[in-house]
Amino acid sequence: MMSVQDGISRRSVLKMMAAGATGVAASLEVSRASAAARLVVGAAYVGPKDDYGWNQGHAQGVAALKQIDGVKVVEEENVPETIQVQKTMESMISLDGAGLVFATSFGYWEHMLKVAAKHSKVQFLHAGPTVWKDGMPTNAGSYNGYIDEAQYIAGIVAGYTSKTGKLGFVGAKPYPASLRNINSFTLGARTVNPKATTQVIFTGDWVLPVKEAEAVNSLADQGIDVVTCHVDSPKVVIETAEKRGIFSSGPDVNHARCARAMRTIEGLLEVLDRGAPRPLRRRRAAARQRLRPVPGRRTGALTLERPAVYGRRASSPLGPPGARPEGSSTVTPDQQGGGP
Repeated sequence: MMSVQDGISRRSVLKMMAAGATGVAASLEVSRASAAARLVVGAAYVGPKDDYGWNQGHAQGVAALKQIDGVKVVEEENVPETIQVQKTMESMISLDGAGLVFATSFGYWEHMLKVAAKHSKVQFLHAGPTVWKDGMPTNAGSYNGYIDEAQYIAGIVAGYTSKTGKLGFVGAKPYPASLRNINSFTLGARTVNPKATTQVIFTGDWVLPVKEAEAVNSLADQGIDVVTCHVDSPKVVIETAEKRGIFSSGPDVNHARCARAMRTIEGLLEVLDRGAPRPLRRRRAAARQRLRPVPGRRTGALTLERPAVYGRRASSPLGPPGARPEGSSTVTPDQQGGGP
């Protein structure tokens, strides 16, 4: 115990201890209030977060949210497009206090609307070409990316790359967004080779690795030398194409690690500059600064880091969502000897 001679009396010490305890209590209350005020964001994925595709692209965006002060993230992988996703979202809300929920798969829409109707104070956002209509919960909405615009550019590159003019497309389901991607890819290729054709195989679902590999092998057997896709995990498509010695491209994330030997997209884009007006060459040069070059040789992945459009917008000539360009074809899973 300090004496009065030391400058601090016993009573002063007790007062300081009491004040300190009050300060700690106040600090704890502030911390609790701050924690209660945090935004909890929930995200449900139909597949794994490291699929080199749709789910990984979303997971990378959600990871950025984790860096924001006051934001807590709750995630769940491999949630099927069934009533199970309703249970997942309900759990995120009731157990974790989610105030914003991302339903990141196309088939989550109807399930999300049912949960949104029960939780008016929670905001729900669906990833896909879905549209809110009168009568739907006002706390539900959707967002989507123009993948078809990047596919148009991928088609141009494919048109320059292909020696046969035969292109391939592996799709999950024949719904409007997928058909737009097929259209865009084919129309882009036909700006280079008007006789280019696109052979299409639908696997029947978003993540079916065996059927995706079978589809690529079937396309390669038919003489197709460039293949692209619209499945949740392009990794299998890219790797199978690599094994078959043909070119490939895919959406959502950088697929450079999926292929051992890659031809740089930088070099291929330079082909597009030949004969182009100087202003257009400058715009393309600026756009190439946003693309990560991938070194390599003859085969492999052609990856656009960001959707980019050179010259006129690619979406204008696509026509109605259900239409396919003349020369493209669809092969159903049944015609391939199986499938759901």
